[in-house]
Amino acid sequence: MAERCVIGVDLGGTKLLAGAIDYDLGIRARFKREITGLSRLELIDAIVAAVEQVRGEIPDQPMAVGVGFPATFDRSNGRIVRSPHLPFEDVALADLLAERIDLPVAADNDATCAAIAEHRAGSAISAWNAVVMTIGTGIGAGIIAGNRLQRGAHGAAGELGHIQIDPNGSRCAPGCPGIGCFETHVSGAALVREAERVAAAQPLSGLGKAAAEGRITSPVVVELAHDGDLAAIEAVGAVGHWLGVGLVAVANLLDPEVIVVGGGLAAAGDLLLEPARAVLAERALPPAANGARLVIARFGADAGLLGAAMVGRDYLVGRE
Repeated sequence: MAERCVIGVDLGGTKLLAGAIDYDLGIRARFKREITGLSRLELIDAIVAAVEQVRGEIPDQPMAVGVGFPATFDRSNGRIVRSPHLPFEDVALADLLAERIDLPVAADNDATCAAIAEHRAGSAISAWNAVVMTIGTGIGAGIIAGNRLQRGAHGAAGELGHIQIDPNGSRCAPGCPGIGCFETHVSGAALVREAERVAAAQPLSGLGKAAAEGRITSPVVVELAHDGDLAAIEAVGAVGHWLGVGLVAVANLLDPEVIVVGGGLAAAGDLLLEPARAVLAERALPPAANGARLVIARFGADAGLLGAAMVGRDYLVGRE
């Protein structure tokens, strides 16, 4: 008999995605909802409801649940330390959920989950040294060095979104004390701000018309850019430039073979990556300047979901 599914849950700053994942990484059932503005208790309820929704759509009981959450975790006790974008601090998330769901539950950082998926089966599968980034509400990352996921002394390694790249920049998210952090220039919100600036200067463009209609969102900007709207391409390119600025520090520090970009903003593809590649080539020290491939995640926006399911499956077998 085929091995039963594991339910993966991937939370970002604004959305929740859940799915039943089989052994071959097939998604047998899927559920998605917005979570903007929910309280901590409402978020817990939303996770439980998503798991139950997916659970009811598969023929067999799932083996476990894995949750990817945008927060730093204390690996010694499994507790969330802090979440820059969601109202969670000092919370034993897996324990809380296990009591409600009555299944084994494991939780980890959402970007770490994406890195696990891309390293085991995606765009970083053959790399011994890699960085896997997710760009959406903010930036998360997982670091692979010597073919192993690096967690740091306290389990919080990979918070690349909160390295400073602009000392004169704006304050970061409420949960971060930083100024000019990487994700203040490279995120869905950053793309919207840049698009609004460009639209104001080019009101007759497709982007300008979308702004006049109140339709400026990150997906709309990306769609217009793919359709060839020059103003939208300019906005995406400006964010891509800042992506390159941040990646210069990443490349010089870690010297990865490959940098994988996933998350919602990865839908922009080379319109985002080409400006970043240009900055990397110009500013990073060799060999990092031309040694790090910059590619889109194989699993796209599903990388975190698949990785969360892998974390849940690993929990059952005691695998790191």
